[in-house]
Amino acid sequence: MTPLKNLFFNMMAGLILVIGLAFPLSAQTSEQARSYYDSWLRTAERAEDVIDTSRASNIALEQLRKDLTDYRQTFQTKRSENGDRIQTLQGQLDALGPAPAEGESEPEDIALLREALTKQLNQLRVPRIVAEEAYSRADGLINEIDKIVRDRLTRRLLERGPSPLNPEHWQQALRDMGVAIRSIGNETVSQLRNDTTGERIRGDLVGILALLILAVLLILRGRPWAHRAGDFLRGYGAKGTGVWTFVVSLLQVFLPLVGIIILAAAIDLSGILGVRGSIFLDAMPAWAFIILSFHWMGERLYAARIENDLFPIDDRYQSETRFLIWAMAVVLVVQDALATLEGIQNITESSIAVFSFPLIVAAALILLRLNRIGSKQRQAQEAQSEEGDESAIAAGANRVISVIRRATYLLGFAAPVLAALGYMNAAEALIYPAMLTLAVLAGLFVLQRFFSDLYGFVTGKGAAANDTLFSALIGFALALLALPVLALIWGARVADLTELWSNFLKGFQIGDTNISPTAFITFVAVFAIGYAVTRMVQGSLRNTLLPKTRIDLGGQNAIVSGMGYVGIFLAALIAISMAGLDLSSLAIVAGALSVGIGFGLQTIVSNFVSGIILLVERPVSKGDWIEVGGLMGYVRDISVRSTRIETFDRTDVIVPNSDLITGTVTNYTRGNTVGRVIVPVGVAYGTDPRKVEAILIEVAKSHPMVLMNPAPSVVFQGFGADSLDFEIRAILRDVNWVLSVKSDMNYDIARRFEEAGIEIPFAQRDIWIRNPETLAQAAGQAPAAGQGASSGKSGSAWSGGSSKPPKPDLDDLTQRDDSDSTTKDDGDDGDD
Repeated sequence: MTPLKNLFFNMMAGLILVIGLAFPLSAQTSEQARSYYDSWLRTAERAEDVIDTSRASNIALEQLRKDLTDYRQTFQTKRSENGDRIQTLQGQLDALGPAPAEGESEPEDIALLREALTKQLNQLRVPRIVAEEAYSRADGLINEIDKIVRDRLTRRLLERGPSPLNPEHWQQALRDMGVAIRSIGNETVSQLRNDTTGERIRGDLVGILALLILAVLLILRGRPWAHRAGDFLRGYGAKGTGVWTFVVSLLQVFLPLVGIIILAAAIDLSGILGVRGSIFLDAMPAWAFIILSFHWMGERLYAARIENDLFPIDDRYQSETRFLIWAMAVVLVVQDALATLEGIQNITESSIAVFSFPLIVAAALILLRLNRIGSKQRQAQEAQSEEGDESAIAAGANRVISVIRRATYLLGFAAPVLAALGYMNAAEALIYPAMLTLAVLAGLFVLQRFFSDLYGFVTGKGAAANDTLFSALIGFALALLALPVLALIWGARVADLTELWSNFLKGFQIGDTNISPTAFITFVAVFAIGYAVTRMVQGSLRNTLLPKTRIDLGGQNAIVSGMGYVGIFLAALIAISMAGLDLSSLAIVAGALSVGIGFGLQTIVSNFVSGIILLVERPVSKGDWIEVGGLMGYVRDISVRSTRIETFDRTDVIVPNSDLITGTVTNYTRGNTVGRVIVPVGVAYGTDPRKVEAILIEVAKSHPMVLMNPAPSVVFQGFGADSLDFEIRAILRDVNWVLSVKSDMNYDIARRFEEAGIEIPFAQRDIWIRNPETLAQAAGQAPAAGQGASSGKSGSAWSGGSSKPPKPDLDDLTQRDDSDSTTKDDGDDGDD
C-alpha cells in the first residue's frame, strides 16, 4: 500500500470517530460504526487489488461486486440523514446575520451562540461528507468491475473456436460422448451394487413405491383430471368466456409437472444415481417444465378448435405449428443438457462444437419454418381484417409478431453460418435467445387474453372485453414486466438490472432538487388525495349546504368553482411539500417558461383570467338568459376556459370567457327574472280606439304572469299604412315565459276582437296596367274601343265575346320597352 493510501485511510479512520460523536449514541453504537467502516476500508482495498490484477473469475468478481453494492446502499442512506436538522441549524445561523468581518466584533452572546451553532452544524455535516466520499468510492469500484466483466463477455462472444464441419473432430466427439455416457452408467451400476444402496431402498421401500405410484398417476392421469376439474368449475358460471379453459390448461401443465418432481424425488430417495446422474436428475423438473409450458403455449396460441385460437390460422398448419413449438422446447432442453454435460465431464471444445452445431441448425430450421407459416398467417389475417372480423388484440399481436418474425428470420440464416465458421458462442447467443423471446412474447399474449377474459367475466361484458381499454392497459403492463426477462435472455446480468433499478430509484438532479420515483409517487398520491377531498367538499357544498341558503344559483356555482380552484392549488402545494421538492432553484427556469407561456398561450391565459373574473364579479351566472355575439340561450356551465350556453334549439355553444368580459352581453335575468313583454296589434280604420284600449287592458290584466305593479299599459303607436297600431306593454313575473305569455295574449285578443266585431286588417293592393292594347296585339286580338284601363277585380272587355282575356306572349312582352306594369297602392282598406 502506498504512503498516500495509508494517509488517506488514517484520515478516514479519524473521521469515523467524529461520526460516533456527532450523535448522542452509546459507546457500543460508536464502536459498531467504527468496526463497520473498518470492514468497508478492507473490502475497498481488496477490490482495488483485484481490479488491478484482473485475474479473478467472473464468479468471484460478481460476489465482490455484491459486497460493494451493499456498502454503497448503506452509504447512500447515511449521506441523506440529518438533512432537516442541518437545514434548521443553517436557518438559525442565517437569522443571526452575516458573520462579522475581520477586525470587527459583535455582542458576546451572539458570538457564543454563533460558535455553538457552527460547531453543531460541522458535527452533523462530517458524517454526511464521509458517507458521500465512501459512496463515490464504492460506486467507482462497482463500475470498474462491471467494465471488466463486460469486456470478458465480449471477448468470449467474439472468440473463434474449431469448426464443427471439420471431419477430424467428429471421431473425437463420438469418443467423448461415449465416455460421458459410460461414466454415468458406471456410476449408476456401482450405486446399484453397493450394499448401502440396497439397504436404503429396502428401508424406504414403502415411501419410494408411494411416490412412484403418485408420480405415475399424475403424469398419466393429470390431463383427464384437469378436464374434470374444468367441468366442475364451469358450474360456477363464466361459460364461454375462456376463463375456465385457461385454468384447465394450467392444470394440464401443473399436474404432470408435479408428477415429474415427485418421480425425481423418488429416484433421489432411492440413491441409485451417482454424482453425474444426480446432477441431471436435479435438472429434470426444469426440462419437464420447458417442454410442458411450450406444449401449453402451442395449444393456447393455435387451439384445435378455431374459436379458441388467439391467432387464427389455416387448419392444415395448426398441427405443424404446435409441433414446431414443441420441437423448440426439445432443442432448448437438449442444449441445456449438453451444457450440463460440459460442466461435469471433461469434453474438448471441438467435441462441444460438433454436438452443438446440429442443435443450432435444427433451431434455425424451426425458426425459418415458423416464419414461413407466419407469413401465411399474416395474409389470412389481412383477409380477415378486410371483412371486419379481426379483433383488436389479434391485430396488435400480429403487428408485433410480424416485426419479431422478420428478426428471427435473419437470425435463422446468420446463426448456422457463424457456427460453421467457428463462432459457436456468437451463434448460440443469437439463436437460443431468439427462440426464448418468441416464447416470452407468446406467453404475454396468452396472459393478456386471460386477463381480458377474466375482466369480461367479472364485468359481464364477455368477449367484448377484448377490445376495451382495460385489455390494452394489461398488455402494456405485461410488456413492462417482460422487459427485465428479455434483457436477461439476451445476456444482461442480474447486476446490470439491479444497477439500473438503483439509478432509477436515485432519480435525477435538477439544480438542488432531486427528483426520484419515491418523491414522484408521494407527490401523485398526496395530490390525488387532496383532489378527491376537494371534489367531496364541492359535492357537499353543491348538494347539501348551499341549497339551504338564500344564495342564488349563480352564486352557488361561483362558490363551488372557487372552492375547487383553491382546493386544487392547496393540494398541489401540500404534495410538493410532502414530496420534499425544493422548487426555489427552478425560479429562473420558471420565469423563462412564464415569458414563453405569456406569448404562446396568451389567449388561453386571457380566457382563464376572464373565467376568474366571471366567478368573482358574476356579471353572468349559471342559469342566466343571455345574448352574446348574436347567440341567445341559458348559461349552463362556467369553466376555467369557456362558458357553455344552451340555446333554445337545445344545442350547446362554447363561448370563450374573454368574449363575455370584453364583448357586449345582454343578460335578461341578471339579479331577477322580472322582464317586459310587448304585444303589437293593429285594427282596421274606423274602429273606436278607446274600445280597443279597454279590451287590450283587460287581456293584459287577466294573464296570471303579468304584474299589477307596475300596471300593464296600452300604447296607441299611430296610424299605419293599413291599420291603427297598438301595443300591450306589461311586466312579467318571469321573463323566461315571454313567448308563452305573448302567445296566450294573442289567442285572447283574437277571441275578444271577434266577439266585439273588431276587424284586424291585412294589406290589399290594386294593380293598374298601362297600354293594355299592347297585350291584345301581342295575343293577336284588338282591344275594345274606348277601353283604357282595367280594374284588377272586374277585368277588361276583350273582343270576340270572350269573358276571359287571352294569355299574352310573355317573351314578346318582355322585349317591348313601351309596355310595363306598375303596382299602385290606392290607400283603401275596403273593397276595390
